[in-house]
Amino acid sequence: MLVKDIMVRDVVKVSAFATLREALALMKRHSLKSLVVEQQTPHDAWGLITYTNILKTIVAESGDIDLVNVYDVCVKPVISVGETLDVKHVAALMTDNRVKRVLVLRDNELVGLLTMDDIIGTVLDMLD
Repeated sequence: MLVKDIMVRDVVKVSAFATLREALALMKRHSLKSLVVEQQTPHDAWGLITYTNILKTIVAESGDIDLVNVYDVCVKPVISVGETLDVKHVAALMTDNRVKRVLVLRDNELVGLLTMDDIIGTVLDMLD
């Protein structure tokens, strides 16, 4: 099975200059736990921001969600894979690096997102 067979294609993006409040509003509106942080230039890296990143900033560091930008909290660059890679290799990569999400790129263009939940869900479906 290939990444393109199970990846999420409808990815929600956020600007690196958005506030954490704006990012949280996007997450809530789309019922998501993470957002892809847009590139600033065509040769820039993609980023990722998660609820966990935001909560650590708000709670642990007493961050103000109206003053802190996405760029200050996001992970950038993120691990990315190609859409034709076998899912078993991606699962190993995610496990080895202790990440739950990877971006799927084609020539540095975002084409999808793959989460550990997507992989587990597919494995469970195969068992039925």
